[in-house]
Amino acid sequence: MSSPFSVQHNVDLTTQNTMRLSCMANSVVKIHDQAGVEPAIAHAKTISNIKEMPLFVLSGGSNVLLPSRLHACVVMPEMTGIDVVSESDEHIDIAVMAGENWHDLVVKTVQKGWYGLENLALIPGKVGASPMQNIGAYGVELADFLTSVRAYHLPTDTWHTLMKAECKFAYRDSIFKRQASEWLITQVNFRLHKDPTRTVMNYGDVQTKASDIAQQHHRQAPTPIDVMNAIINIRSTKLPNPEVLPNCGSFFKNPVIPTSQFKDLQRKFADIKGYPVDEELVNNSTKVAGGWLIDQAGLKGQGIEPIMTHVNQALVLVNHAPASQPATQADILATQDLIIDTVFDKFGIMLEREPVWVR
Repeated sequence: MSSPFSVQHNVDLTTQNTMRLSCMANSVVKIHDQAGVEPAIAHAKTISNIKEMPLFVLSGGSNVLLPSRLHACVVMPEMTGIDVVSESDEHIDIAVMAGENWHDLVVKTVQKGWYGLENLALIPGKVGASPMQNIGAYGVELADFLTSVRAYHLPTDTWHTLMKAECKFAYRDSIFKRQASEWLITQVNFRLHKDPTRTVMNYGDVQTKASDIAQQHHRQAPTPIDVMNAIINIRSTKLPNPEVLPNCGSFFKNPVIPTSQFKDLQRKFADIKGYPVDEELVNNSTKVAGGWLIDQAGLKGQGIEPIMTHVNQALVLVNHAPASQPATQADILATQDLIIDTVFDKFGIMLEREPVWVR
């Protein structure tokens, strides 16, 4: 019988983060199944106590910026599995283990006729990391379909099932992000629906692309599979594959500003892109397209080598450093500060970094 967890020391994590930043970790504990969580954490705490370093949870490395030396005992949840909890004519409840690949989950559910996640296709990372920043794209957020999270609280060695409200989700935020490395997420539970007409298509050019795909298959209206494939096509065109060109997705949050400020900017920049944060707040807050701000500031495809904005999507920073000389946090910081300062000088809007900066 294989061990429920494994341990390594002095581990190179350069290929374990999608930005491919140079990083060496003191120790790594990989958890292979849920039964291994408690003994794995106990062992990790023994290592961390002896070496006087903290625990750090790393799940896929898709939304983190790692230091060159990570003085921590890194815990990696790698348990996999997708289980049906309950099902009706309208809905299905599923439990998904943290080590499952996110995009693979989206494809599997949509192909089975379990809908809701199709707009979140091609987002890199693992399921266990998805609640951290409440991943979202094309008018849909994780919180729209998540019901609860099963997690182990590291400071108290206690298990918790956090219902959606307890996760304190906000735009690209959650209790797990605010209390980084306090929680080890082992399972994420979803309620998906079976109504193919409920798919969200009113964001960007999703409906146009999905309708084109539907017509190619002689369908009168787009199906959720058409929407998923449309979003895969859009993201593939606009966003770089981290396996080919290292990146961690959207580097900056789309800033939310007072609508009065947005209207003032509209008078100066007629084609500025913005969306109401909420129908009830339409007169108060507007979300501005951060990529448009960076593009209009003249920084699309620009930066400080080796970290540049992507030529097709200015909101994404890409790493052009060769494998023989990996980039570091200092390289990230140089381009990040250039973008923040330039956008603020031009628009009076302060951009905020989205991925977690690990000290």
